[in-house]
Amino acid sequence: MATDATADDQIARFVADLTLLHDPHADAAPLLLAVSGGPDSMAMLTLAAAAFPARIAVATVDHGLRPEAADEVRMVADHCAQLGVPHHALRPETPIAGASIQSQARDVRYALLAAQVRAIGAAAILTAHHADDQAETFLMRAARGAGLSGLSGVRARTVIADAVVLRPLLDWRRAELRRIVRRAEAPFVDDPANHDPRHDRTRFRQLLDGHEWLGVAQLARAAAQLAEADTDLRATVDWLWQDRAQIDGDNVRIQAADLPRELGRRLARRAIGTVRAAAGIESPAWSEGSNIEKLLEALSQGSRATQAGVIASVRSGVWRFRPAPPRKTG
Repeated sequence: MATDATADDQIARFVADLTLLHDPHADAAPLLLAVSGGPDSMAMLTLAAAAFPARIAVATVDHGLRPEAADEVRMVADHCAQLGVPHHALRPETPIAGASIQSQARDVRYALLAAQVRAIGAAAILTAHHADDQAETFLMRAARGAGLSGLSGVRARTVIADAVVLRPLLDWRRAELRRIVRRAEAPFVDDPANHDPRHDRTRFRQLLDGHEWLGVAQLARAAAQLAEADTDLRATVDWLWQDRAQIDGDNVRIQAADLPRELGRRLARRAIGTVRAAAGIESPAWSEGSNIEKLLEALSQGSRATQAGVIASVRSGVWRFRPAPPRKTG
């Protein structure tokens, strides 16, 4: 990377942003950068290689979904060789197929990255999500009626597949990251999927590009503030779970008489997940984001309801969750 004043300022800014999430000098463990070859991740590589020489490694995932991906992996590997940065090419053993390809690809990608973190003893995975990504995610989820957790957007620090994931570029704009790679004369590729109107994200990106009054920085800041509130709520739920939940095998009871609805909602979701895990319930499908409003309404009216293989009932302000009996057939 060029060593003019602007580049030096950007390197210092990157170090400061990363240090807010993880002290890179706390131990000798390397950081694993997830680099696809796009301008955003190549800019992150440029900054990290200048800031932490000999302290980073790079992984590029070829999901096996596009023939040109192999060339992109080689491009990243060649550039890493020029920088003196170790590079790891990752590819799933089993082809990705069926429904929800993008969701499957994300799960596979993080599983491969997490395995590589363990293999090299890295402290964390770094991804190049930025403010424009955050704003797009916020609008997409708002349009779908997401709650607080969904509107919190991309987290600056999280855990995925048992690996710490850091996103130090969430305050950076897409355009300034592209300028960094151009100044450094680093190679990059533009994924054609980013311009495909069939994808929701592309449409919201075009919406932001065409309406300057939809401030990207302001939307990203709103998502960050909601993430902070969500983190506080999660801590409150953890405390309430310890104080009010009683677990007996695959039965869970919660003292819920005086709880605000959002806290009750989160405790109920945790109870359902706990019962399913204890009872080995795998079907029907369940996730922490599942809609449980009908179940909450039933409990508020003193009735019982079943969701995701778990039956919930209420007596004297105590919610009880247990495995639902098998359906009768014949």
